[in-house]
Amino acid sequence: MSKERVSAAPRRRTPAEADQLVAEFEASGLSRREFSQSRGLNISTLDAYRKRRRQARSEKGGTPRWVAVEVQDPKGLRRDAAGSGLALRLARGRRIEVERGFDAATLERLLSVLERA
Repeated sequence: MSKERVSAAPRRRTPAEADQLVAEFEASGLSRREFSQSRGLNISTLDAYRKRRRQARSEKGGTPRWVAVEVQDPKGLRRDAAGSGLALRLARGRRIEVERGFDAATLERLLSVLERA
């Protein structure tokens, strides 16, 4: 008696599906490994989708835009004082401020959402 071995061919995703997966990964806050396992996806496949999306963005956006940054260090302020984090003042009066000990993963998710906007 012979046993037949049936294996499913790897699933081909459309570019839109791949972009959606990358967006979900960026918003998830999970590691690449955790996200890939939760979706039954190889990490290398997720990495390839992410690379393709970055390349498409850089081609579409052209040269990165540099902006001037002013670092303020008010005299008399203790470095360990409460509120001694970072603040970014953006166009149209927008401001992003983080305190010492902020959650870096949350900031990364915020930045990924802002980059897509």
